[in-house]
Amino acid sequence: MLNTRTTSARSARGDAALWTVLAAATGYGFRDAGSASPALDLVLPLAVLGVAVPWSRRRPGAAVALVNVLCVMGLADASTPGNAHVLSLAALSCLLGARVAEARRPLLVLAGCAAVDLATCAVLRAQPVWWFYALTVLPAALLLPWLAGRHWRGRRQLVREGWRLARGLEERQHLVAERARLTERAEIAADMHDSLGHALSLVALRAGALELSPDLTDRDRADLADLRGTIADAVEQVRETVTVLRDPPGRDTGAGLPVNDTVEELLSRAVASGVPVRWERRGASPPLSCPVERGMYRVVQEALTNATKHAPDCSISVRITHEPDRTRVSVVNAVPSAGGPAHTGAGPASGVGRGLIGLQERVTVLGGSLRTGSGSGGFHVTAVLPHRATTAARTGTPAPGPVTAPGRTAGIPGPASPTGTARRPDPGMAPDPGMAPDPIGAMAPDPIGAVDPDTAPGEVLPGSAERLASVRSDARRRSALAFVAPVVAAVFLVPSAVYLAWQLTTSVLPPSRYDELTIGRPRTELAPLLPARAYPYPSGHARSAPRPPGARCEFYRSGRDLLDEVDLYRLCWSGDTLLTKDTVPAGRP
Repeated sequence: MLNTRTTSARSARGDAALWTVLAAATGYGFRDAGSASPALDLVLPLAVLGVAVPWSRRRPGAAVALVNVLCVMGLADASTPGNAHVLSLAALSCLLGARVAEARRPLLVLAGCAAVDLATCAVLRAQPVWWFYALTVLPAALLLPWLAGRHWRGRRQLVREGWRLARGLEERQHLVAERARLTERAEIAADMHDSLGHALSLVALRAGALELSPDLTDRDRADLADLRGTIADAVEQVRETVTVLRDPPGRDTGAGLPVNDTVEELLSRAVASGVPVRWERRGASPPLSCPVERGMYRVVQEALTNATKHAPDCSISVRITHEPDRTRVSVVNAVPSAGGPAHTGAGPASGVGRGLIGLQERVTVLGGSLRTGSGSGGFHVTAVLPHRATTAARTGTPAPGPVTAPGRTAGIPGPASPTGTARRPDPGMAPDPGMAPDPIGAMAPDPIGAVDPDTAPGEVLPGSAERLASVRSDARRRSALAFVAPVVAAVFLVPSAVYLAWQLTTSVLPPSRYDELTIGRPRTELAPLLPARAYPYPSGHARSAPRPPGARCEFYRSGRDLLDEVDLYRLCWSGDTLLTKDTVPAGRP
């Protein structure tokens, strides 16, 4: 509300300043006219300007038409068509160009004003000087300031859009920094979940196995039980930390994966830790790309981690089948019965299945598929991976179905994706139905300030570039029009104006020479005193003045004023002899 009041007050002050300037010009013109009527030539124009200036903000076309009426009143003046209102017309025409974006309606307003001016001259049968004024001065006061206003508007819009783009780029830099921070958090979370969680699960299983040793005392068994409980608590703390750190699913970069570790070494360590694992490999091992190798490792690692956590005493079967163009990894663990020994340890907790969600995304990115759920023989985790991950496979693979945690009954969905600050997924990554909405994309619409954090720093977004190019093109077009239009108008108007001025100035008979003309002398003797040509545009009342019978009369202007009507000298000839000479006063009957 305060901003609106401030803007209204600033607009009122601007309108008052403009009216003061135009009123001063009107007052100067009234003082210079001398015998003008105060009511028609001063009070009425000031009242019209008092209405037109505020209108120039809401209805700038109507304001121009209203001030053009004051110029039409000048055309109806018997002494001169020129008045100070042409300055007001130019000022409001400039505001019309600066405040109206389109060109069609303003051009119609300007054409209508010019038509009214010419129609007024035709109705009043105006002198050539009035026609010259209506064909040159008034159109110039309408068109040229309007073009200047449009050019000014275009430059302002270009600067405004440039600053808006600069603000957008600055916001994008902040978003890029935020994205880097979130990526680092995601990598830390993946490292903790995949590596530390797996190791802690194996330690907990080893402690549970030692607890059943017959050589231990009751005190040792109690200590091992406390140790196993402490490890289970540590696993849950790690999981809670992952919930806070990890970004929503969609960017699992493989952090924490041992560089030189293989699936065989992973399974050997599990067997050495007491995990009942049986595994086999079928088919010739093909050369796998590094991302696919890591993906297969992560499938086995995550399946073993979940199986040892939720069903520690149940057998696990791992089968790796190499086909001509893909590799199938299947991990099956028996589901413990209710109340069995699996529930005496670290049983399922809230948040179970987060690793399987990330594993599903990893397999999807590689162009494969992942299926999890209960079936015959226990809980199944089956992944199908291509031997080579390609971009087309990444973009074209649909997201797999819902993921369930080992030890759960079929049909029960896994946990929802974690909440937190969401990021926009990679361009080549298939969307995840469980992924949270992208707040970065929802922060702002797509005008010039919109920012996409996936673009490189310093890169202008396509939509912003197109809008900026469009604004620049409009500014260039307005600038070119502002310079070309006067040239085109000059090509058509200047020759006729020059010709008219030449006719008016070469038909002037100075009063001193007029006094030297003697009636009864032949034309050959008076030729040095006469101008080169007679005035071709005498008024109707000058032509209708009484003349001697049979005489031929010529008219000459008494002064060189082009914008003011001057007295005419009439010379009537009988043959080549000057018969009469008289003066036709300026003005109309």
